[in-house]
Amino acid sequence: MIKVENVHKNMGEFSLRGVDIDIGEREYLMLLGPTGAGKTILLETIAGIYHPDKGRITVNGRDITGLPPRKRNIGMVYQDYMLFPHLNIEKNIMFGLRSRKVKKADAKSRARELAGMLKIDHLLHRHPGTLSGGEQQRAAIARALIMEPEVLLLDEPLSALDTETRTKLRAELRRIHEATSTTMIHVTHSFDEAFLLGSQMAIMNEGIIVQVGEPGEVFRKPNCKFVADFLGAANLFPGNAIVDNGMSSIDIGGVKIASAVPISGRVYASIRPEDIMVSLRPIESSARNSFEGNIERVEDHGTISQVTVDAGAPFIVSLTRRSFEDMSLAVGSHVFITFKAAEVHAF
Repeated sequence: MIKVENVHKNMGEFSLRGVDIDIGEREYLMLLGPTGAGKTILLETIAGIYHPDKGRITVNGRDITGLPPRKRNIGMVYQDYMLFPHLNIEKNIMFGLRSRKVKKADAKSRARELAGMLKIDHLLHRHPGTLSGGEQQRAAIARALIMEPEVLLLDEPLSALDTETRTKLRAELRRIHEATSTTMIHVTHSFDEAFLLGSQMAIMNEGIIVQVGEPGEVFRKPNCKFVADFLGAANLFPGNAIVDNGMSSIDIGGVKIASAVPISGRVYASIRPEDIMVSLRPIESSARNSFEGNIERVEDHGTISQVTVDAGAPFIVSLTRRSFEDMSLAVGSHVFITFKAAEVHAF
C-alpha cells in the first residue's frame, strides 16, 4: 500500500539514512525508537513536508515522491494538535475541505458525523482554547479524517495527555481504525500503545528501520542487541554457540543453555522473564534448560514480583505476586528455574 524505498534525508542533527519499509493496506503500524532516531522526519517526508534527497515513496503504486502535500491524500496529526485558535471546532474540522470546493452543507454534515464518531459533536461551537487536551486531539483527528486520507500519520498523538484521557483516546483510535480501515502510521514511545493498537511494529534507530514485525514477535524475537536493549530485554546474554541436531548449545560464561534456534558462533541469547518457571524443588519437565541457584534480588512491581536468581548467570524471573507469596520467596532462597529451548531466542 505505502512503500518507502531507500529514502535518505539529511537534516543535520537528524537524518534518514536509507529507510526501507512496506506497509500493507489497512495496517496500523506503530513506529518506535529513541529520541533522534528520525521518526518524525520519516512521517514528515511521507507527508511531503520534506522531499527526500534520495529514494522513492509510493502509495498504491502511485509515486508521490515529488508531489506537494496537498496532492498526496495523506493526513497528519501532531502531538500539539495545531488547531487554528481563531476558528471554532466545526470550522477547524472543515478547514481542509475548502481546497476541494465541497459544498458548505456537505462539509457541515461530514464534520458533524466525524465529531459524533469522536464524541465531540457537542463542542462544535467552541474554540480550541476552551477545550481540554483530549478534546483538542479528537478535533485534530477529525480534521485529518474529513479529508478521507489514504494514509493517516500520527506523531505521538497521546503523549501529552493524562493517563485517563490517553486510555480513552487509545480506545477511540482503535475503533476509528476498525471503522474507517485507514492505513495508519503512529509514532510512540509507549510499549502499551504498540501492543494495544498496532498490527505491525517497526523499530527505528539512527535513521534506519532495524526491525519490522507483529508487536509480539518483535518483543519476543529481537533481531539485534539494539532492539533487545531498547525493548528492555531483561535476560540478554552474550555467548558462544554450537549447533547439534538442529539445536544450539550456547555457553554464556560457564552456563550452557539450549536454544531451538540453530545458530553458531558469537551470539546473544534472550529469554523473557515471564517464560522462566521458578520452584522450590526440581520440576519434572521436558524443558531442556534447568538450573538451580539462590535469589539475590527481589523487586516489587505491584501485581508482579521480579526476582534475580544467581544460577551461574543472573536470570531475571517474573512471578505473580500470589505465586511469590505462596512460595515464601526472599533474598537468599534456594530455587530451581526451568525454561524451554523454544523460549530462548538467539541472534
